[in-house]
Amino acid sequence: MTKKTTPVSPDFLYQQIADRFEHLITSGVLKTGDKLPSVRALSDEQGISLSTAFRTYCELEAKGMIEARTKSGYYVSYRKRHLAPAPVESKPDADPARISVDDMIAQVYQHRSDEGITQLALATPALELLPQSKLNKALVEALRTHPASCLNYEEVQGNRLLRKQIARYAVSGGITVTENEVVTTHGCVDALTICLRAVTVPGDTVAIDSPTYFGIFSVLQGLGLKALQIPTHPVSGLDLDYLENSLNNVRIAACLFVPTFNNPTGSCMSDDRKQQLVNLLANHEVPLIEDDIYGELYFGKQRPRTCKSYDQSGLVMLCTSVSKTLAPGYRVGWCLPGRFLPNVLNQKRMTAVSSTTVTQLAVGLFFENGRFDLHMRNLRKALHTQCLQYSQAISAYFPADSKMTNPQGGYVLWLEMNQSVNAYDLFQTALRHKISIAPGPIFSTDGRFSNYFRMSFGRPFDGQIEEGLKKLGSLIQ
Repeated sequence: MTKKTTPVSPDFLYQQIADRFEHLITSGVLKTGDKLPSVRALSDEQGISLSTAFRTYCELEAKGMIEARTKSGYYVSYRKRHLAPAPVESKPDADPARISVDDMIAQVYQHRSDEGITQLALATPALELLPQSKLNKALVEALRTHPASCLNYEEVQGNRLLRKQIARYAVSGGITVTENEVVTTHGCVDALTICLRAVTVPGDTVAIDSPTYFGIFSVLQGLGLKALQIPTHPVSGLDLDYLENSLNNVRIAACLFVPTFNNPTGSCMSDDRKQQLVNLLANHEVPLIEDDIYGELYFGKQRPRTCKSYDQSGLVMLCTSVSKTLAPGYRVGWCLPGRFLPNVLNQKRMTAVSSTTVTQLAVGLFFENGRFDLHMRNLRKALHTQCLQYSQAISAYFPADSKMTNPQGGYVLWLEMNQSVNAYDLFQTALRHKISIAPGPIFSTDGRFSNYFRMSFGRPFDGQIEEGLKKLGSLIQ
């Protein structure tokens, strides 16, 4: 009996072929300037229709991987420079330091909403990438179906439907939890703050990535905590040897790391190294607060595993939100606090009592009806394309000795300029030209990374972005 085969959808087929070409280009098998087969030749070689072959090349062209030349065909146009390992002198001091929040952070925030500025500083999604109309429907449905029209106080632990959906989605990160192990919060920073309060007291030392998101410094300062900076490689992430040595020599009350698509480097620790990290901290009985806010924004085929997925002792407290994926303004976040659940609930009662009912329920409904999955597929594809387009423009317009990361997810590029370039001076000069970047010194407690800056590719690449990058390159020059 002949076995029937299921035909492959043309939509899926063109993406498969485009992915293969992309791998050949980014790995260097196909080099810049190489001529590709014609659309007809590709059709014949792959046994696909002309329309599918053309769509394959359109996909690669949109990502900046290839270019069409009039009456000549398609050619590889992709160029990428990678950031070298951080120099030895950029490693932070071994002694914990009191947090000092620099004026530069305030200035970056000050211009976050200015009109007419080419905004490259903020690691957030552009409004046009978010499903506004579908979220509006979810809000209306929440108000219509809730027995009290969302006017009552929510449960302290959080909206039950949302917690059920969070538990269901946690499986993608390798985590198995129930709704009773989830606590909702007012965004990810609120989750980090509550978890820190649950496991530390003022004066304690907390180990953090270096560089890391500058908002963490404000949280630590507000809680009266000291920071011990652990060097982070722009590709492989945390320096585990440095961390182990620190654990043996300094009393560390907790660690707060961003293992998956770190902000600002974009680094992602491998699964093996995440497991090593969890085991190392378990041996020292030190809690790990895992900031996983970028974990769903992967460009590859599979979501990276979380540190939480390797947790056997309940010491890992995972924190995240929908602020980078779905609705920044809804302020819906959550944590999976493990053995510290009672402490976290107690801290939440003291600070917020409960979370907002209507936005939690709306997000829960959005998850439940499958709209989140569809939205995330589209968002990941858009961000991947934008990352490549921004990288191409930087390669074209920035000085030849510039270096940049090659993130496999998230929102940001981490750029290293010639040592003669002062990132803060560049930030101020760029602002006068209506361009906003995030200078490197704000990502450490002691003002290092003076010739680095972070750039977000959260906004779709267009003429204004390209002109902004061209101008920025000339200012650096």
